[in-house]
Amino acid sequence: MSGLLLRGVLVEYSGEFLGPIPNIVIFQFNPEQITRTIGIPQPRAAAPGANQPRQREPSRTSAPPTESISVTARFSAADDLGAGGARSAIPRVFGVGPQLAALEKMVYPAGPLSGLLGKAIDAIGDALGGGGDDAPERPIPPETLPRILFIWGVTRVLPVRVKSMSITEQKFDAFLNPVQAEVQIGLDVMTFAASSSDTIGQGALMYSRGARDAQAILNLAGVVAPAVEIVLF
Repeated sequence: MSGLLLRGVLVEYSGEFLGPIPNIVIFQFNPEQITRTIGIPQPRAAAPGANQPRQREPSRTSAPPTESISVTARFSAADDLGAGGARSAIPRVFGVGPQLAALEKMVYPAGPLSGLLGKAIDAIGDALGGGGDDAPERPIPPETLPRILFIWGVTRVLPVRVKSMSITEQKFDAFLNPVQAEVQIGLDVMTFAASSSDTIGQGALMYSRGARDAQAILNLAGVVAPAVEIVLF
């Protein structure tokens, strides 16, 4: 096990099944740190009685805590370029551009193909139905952002939304392709309504919470003995 090195991964998936996987980015170098921020909602206000102001109930809340993650991913084409052969073919042409493009794809909704297809269908419908200026306007449906899993070790498989991304391209080849880059990524851990169809995300969140709860229980093994000593003392 000493030679085993897990890497952080971002995986794009569809709602009900994992394959075919449309997009995946493996961290070339594991970040030295990640920052997790837990947002704690304010206690819920109790209903006021007669001639009494509203008061906060410390043990009640209107929503669960939220979690956000900040991580910095680094990419370099140096190792692949030095390997030679087929392994160096893509970085010789594009540098680390493919990794950056895959990350950017996780921020945007579906590509322009679906939009063009929708416009073509609308145009055909207008032609068959007569169209005209008095045709009722169709509401623009909201676009769906990619669904992402952030996998960090065996105990954290979290459904996330990319809320921010800052890309710094640091070195370039003769064709101005980036050969080294640093990407600062902000992630929001998702929560789901009971009616959500995202079974993959729900399952991942339940698994990660179960692993966290199990570790919290294991923590008791380290505190029971000192606690007994304190009580006996």
